[in-house]
Amino acid sequence: MRSRLVILGDVVLDIDVVGRVDRISPEAPVPYVEDPEERVRPGGAGLAARLAARAGHEVTLIAAIAGDEHGSRLRELLTADGVRLIEFFDAGPTPVMTRVRSHDRTLVMVDGSQRPHALPRGDVNAVRVALEGADAILVADYGRGMTHGTDLRELLRAAASLVPMVWDPHPDSGAPVPGVAVATPNHHEARAFAPDLAGSSLAGDIARAGRLVADWQVRHVAVTRGEEGVVLMSGPAGVPLVVPARRITHADASGAGDHFAVATTAGLAAGNLVSEAITSAVAATSEHLAGESTSASERFPVAAGEPVDELVRRVRAGGGRVVAAGGCFDLLHVGHVTMLGNARQLGDCLIVLLNSDRSTRALKGPSRPVVPEQDRARMLQALTCVDGVVIFDEPSPAAVIERLRPDLFVKGADYGLDAILERDVVERVGGQVVVVPYLSGRSTTSMIHEVGQGTVP
Repeated sequence: MRSRLVILGDVVLDIDVVGRVDRISPEAPVPYVEDPEERVRPGGAGLAARLAARAGHEVTLIAAIAGDEHGSRLRELLTADGVRLIEFFDAGPTPVMTRVRSHDRTLVMVDGSQRPHALPRGDVNAVRVALEGADAILVADYGRGMTHGTDLRELLRAAASLVPMVWDPHPDSGAPVPGVAVATPNHHEARAFAPDLAGSSLAGDIARAGRLVADWQVRHVAVTRGEEGVVLMSGPAGVPLVVPARRITHADASGAGDHFAVATTAGLAAGNLVSEAITSAVAATSEHLAGESTSASERFPVAAGEPVDELVRRVRAGGGRVVAAGGCFDLLHVGHVTMLGNARQLGDCLIVLLNSDRSTRALKGPSRPVVPEQDRARMLQALTCVDGVVIFDEPSPAAVIERLRPDLFVKGADYGLDAILERDVVERVGGQVVVVPYLSGRSTTSMIHEVGQGTVP
């Protein structure tokens, strides 16, 4: 779907020096880069604009571009991709980021940018018209001043109440304006914005995202965590939505944040919920990063017939993350499989805590389950994403959780905070409750109803 996207932010000229490496210098442990070839492309907000335009969107870029040779090159590159420019004056010089690369890997990065001496100046009325006509807005802040000016911030604040806005923040620029639909700091930026919240774990990023939602007065904060995916929070005390990413090795992460921000903005422009836009953006970014890379290998291969308690002990002893998910899983369907697949990507082993037949009858009524517990356990165990199954007879898996002490306990995103009864025991043993994306409209109850009504062939 073609949308009208407005991107406001700081542009950079990216220069890649690409060559062949076949030997190491005898003078120092550094590679020789032979036959270098220079490749130039827009960076920063310019890269976001190029990505959005090449995805078929109508793009307006509001940015300060210097009058030097590098600035002229940026204009040529952007207009060649069909990007409409609303230029602000930049006293220059154009910030330049140079990467020396070989075999699809970056060997060294040279930051040739300088801090701006004055705020960029431009036609504020043209900016107002562009913002008011957008389907969605992306602020790609790279800390060089485009978001510092009072006039532009006031325009952005007004627009945030009318148009879906994504704000990719930078610690040198401070907070997004209030009312933004979703702010997308990466893990390191989130730590800079909330330095008193220590730790690099998932729980730390959940706490930071919740804090920033409140501090910034934005509707959502999505902390990007590289191959660990994204944490989305809608308030300081809500249940975090954790969207896993495809695990790949040897990936070049250059531009990943811009891909994610653009895909999220395009999703909101299409009318998607923030959770839907984030989930799609994670998948699109993973696809970009994959390229010629390969899937990450398993750190803790599971031996056939290995007892669950032994597997959990081994994973934990090796520094891995234990993930658990619970439910009846009666009439296993694609919604279950999607949820379990997402859950497995959050850690190094997935243990399913399965309601027994008696426990299921107590929850669902005397006509359930349709499939007996041993058959349900065998089908779950046959899924490649499931590493172990534990059947419990009680109304709640609390006793199993206390025994296994999972780092994460996962439910589908159709569960609200009050509906996750296991939260207290999970947190008591030091774990974290999260939700993952799910497929709406899939449930065992609806399937049974449709069969009973004769609507399923």
